[in-house]
Amino acid sequence: MEYFVDCLIKSAVSHQSGPNDLPCTKFRLGASVDLIMTIFRKKTASNAETVALRKVGEIVRTRLSNDPGVYKIPVEGLEIFGVAQFFTSAECTRLIEIVDAVARPSPTYKGTDATGRTSYTGDVDPDDPFVLMLQRRIDDLMGIDPAFGETIQGQRYAPGQEFRGHYDHFLPSQHFWEAEQRRGGQRSWTAMAYLNEVEEGGTTDFTRVDLSIPPQPGALLIWNNMKPDGTPNPNAMHAGMPVVRGTKYVLTKWYRARPWS
Repeated sequence: MEYFVDCLIKSAVSHQSGPNDLPCTKFRLGASVDLIMTIFRKKTASNAETVALRKVGEIVRTRLSNDPGVYKIPVEGLEIFGVAQFFTSAECTRLIEIVDAVARPSPTYKGTDATGRTSYTGDVDPDDPFVLMLQRRIDDLMGIDPAFGETIQGQRYAPGQEFRGHYDHFLPSQHFWEAEQRRGGQRSWTAMAYLNEVEEGGTTDFTRVDLSIPPQPGALLIWNNMKPDGTPNPNAMHAGMPVVRGTKYVLTKWYRARPWS
């Protein structure tokens, strides 16, 4: 039995090379079964998450495509939509005040390049009735259960500040992958709103699809971090380009594959 279980593990790893390429050696049965079950659970979880990401992609894609107030930006290899004047001028002014009240130097994940994100950032109060109202409007627009959305985050960029090219989604190779799996899993869609006009600079550049979007007060930008098949899209790389003159304010809301916590 020990011999059989060990051969099963080796064949699962090397089945494409042929069953006789690796010798089978005996291991303790309990440890072997544990290893098989760990591999099986991770693979099953990964497959389930991909299916969930594909389904939410279909839901949001259909909803936005059928909304006459939403514009699909015509680029190859990336699903990205825009909504003009999603927030009113008064709402933008109030949101800027909220961002100023919570802004602090933008954090980065431990082990990542902190010099690439020099803006100021803060999570808004998720229980604020004004914030809840705006958050629900974004949820309703996209057709995503509010439980899957992270707390809205505000960002402020002064002259010279930027957020260099990055992905909003996570990769299994990153050391914080398992922690993020416990917090709702992979990020699916991003919704980002511009709150003011910037005198110069501060565009959002999608570097792999040659797309540059200038800040437009009240506009909402929405993109899928996944490909239609539910796997990470390398074309979703984007950068907050340096502000040259003025100050840039934005709001960002990310959605997860599972309820966020």
